[in-house]
Amino acid sequence: MSWEKLDVCLAAPSRVVQVKDGTAITECFGQFREVSLLLLGEEVAVGDYLLIQAGGFAFERIDPERAEEALALMADLMAQGDDALSWGEAP
Repeated sequence: MSWEKLDVCLAAPSRVVQVKDGTAITECFGQFREVSLLLLGEEVAVGDYLLIQAGGFAFERIDPERAEEALALMADLMAQGDDALSWGEAP
């Protein structure tokens, strides 16, 4: 079996802190960014959690419990240091 290293993108849930005309200001791990809501077909409110693609477009609103669980797992991985960064590497 051949193993290749694959680059993947992981969307961390971001909490909405402000909503304005077609955009939202979100926060994730202390980083704030303005994102487009163009791809969402539903209303967004302060306190909602969104998944955002690399281009800055929110593409999904997710349940707060699911978001907080994912953020806690990500924080645990980041706290483990360098060893956690290689978890997806082939043997």
